[in-house]
Amino acid sequence: MDGETVDQRLLPLRTALILLLASLTGVAVGILTALAGDGAPRSVLGGLAAAGLAVPFFDRVIASDPGEERRRESERAGAREGNGNG
Repeated sequence: MDGETVDQRLLPLRTALILLLASLTGVAVGILTALAGDGAPRSVLGGLAAAGLAVPFFDRVIASDPGEERRRESERAGAREGNGNG
């Protein structure tokens, strides 16, 4: 590759941030549950549940790119138009 750098990300920054915050939330809940005296299985389940619920929460809280929002709206409009009886 003659000095070319490939600037291709595996995940967009917003997605990585959402997953990071959800993971941190799950770990925090798991640790707090363990410190409260529950067993390891309940701590793990509590952490996983918290992480799972944190993903849609942070998805709504963290503002998306305005261009991405327009693209989503146009995709939704196209999906509505394509739901014909044909």
